[in-house]
Amino acid sequence: MTDDETIDAQAAFDELGHLVLGEQSMDELLRRIAHLALSVVDAADHVSITLVRDNAPKTVVSTSQLAVTLDQAQYAGNGGPCVTAATTGLTERVDDMRDSSRWPEFTQAAADHGILSSLSTPIPRQQLSRAALNMYAADAQAFDDDAVQLAASFAGYAGVALANLHLYESTRVLADQLQNALDSRAVIEQAKGVLMAQHHCSADQAFDMLVRLSQQSNRKLREIAQALVESALLD
Repeated sequence: MTDDETIDAQAAFDELGHLVLGEQSMDELLRRIAHLALSVVDAADHVSITLVRDNAPKTVVSTSQLAVTLDQAQYAGNGGPCVTAATTGLTERVDDMRDSSRWPEFTQAAADHGILSSLSTPIPRQQLSRAALNMYAADAQAFDDDAVQLAASFAGYAGVALANLHLYESTRVLADQLQNALDSRAVIEQAKGVLMAQHHCSADQAFDMLVRLSQQSNRKLREIAQALVESALLD
């Protein structure tokens, strides 16, 4: 592994438990997950996280540029363990890049960069995206069964953190949308009042006027209403 801060498994999982409840951005959370994985799994020299959305894989965070390069070799070629793990939900381990024939383009690129083994562990599916935690090592057969189990446990914690963060962000977006809707309704009601006073018409007639103005100017109803209210305030 690299010279990243050494953390034991329990301490890492405890931290993940706190991150679940924290107000972290998606990038911040994924970055911390990757670095914790690097610290926990002794055999890992490089770590990345792949997200697949609409069948398009992308490395969202990594602990090194080499991890990104190895991921991209899979995206550009005929696949590899990280994409397969993310899309199938199955753990993929390559014990020796020099002896593996399953993904020849990737394994050759990895060996050329001094990486002889890898471990890709699926992260539980998140809404419309799929993900995998990828670990690369310079040594052949670096990831034993204990490492596989530890990575699986770690990916499970990461999945819970991501799911909770997604729920938090979805709730925040919904709250923002609701507030915008309330703001729009308020300004539309104000604009109706302006038109009713100017034209001595009913509320329904005033709203019909707003709709016609919106259609004629090809502008949103809220924009028309806002302009009318601002104009009335200047009079």
